[in-house]
Amino acid sequence: MNKLVRLFIGVLVPVFMLAAGIVNQAMAQDKATAAPLKEELTVLLDNDKVRVVEQRLKPGAESESRARPYRVVRALKGGTLQRIYLDGTKEIRQWKTGEVRVDESTDASYIVKNIGKTETVLYVVNLK
Repeated sequence: MNKLVRLFIGVLVPVFMLAAGIVNQAMAQDKATAAPLKEELTVLLDNDKVRVVEQRLKPGAESESRARPYRVVRALKGGTLQRIYLDGTKEIRQWKTGEVRVDESTDASYIVKNIGKTETVLYVVNLK
């Protein structure tokens, strides 16, 4: 009986390990091919003078590539964001919760990516 149990375990353990390796590899491929996370924009007000949005970026999320108008931005929840310009230039910006910044309008389009470990939430007022 002991020989039968050892033989059974000797065969089953490698089979389960092989199966687990295949499943793990398939899951890793699924993550690699998954679409990148996108920003979540909630329009709070939009009229002929201003557009007010709440921008949420989870870790790894990116915004669309676009030029930005003159704006006032307040960090409701701070974090680390990276601007990626079309020419490949990158710029890291740290936001502290409660911090307010004024950004000039820019014709250069760029993507904003959350490279931090926490969600970043910005309250953005765009002047038209």
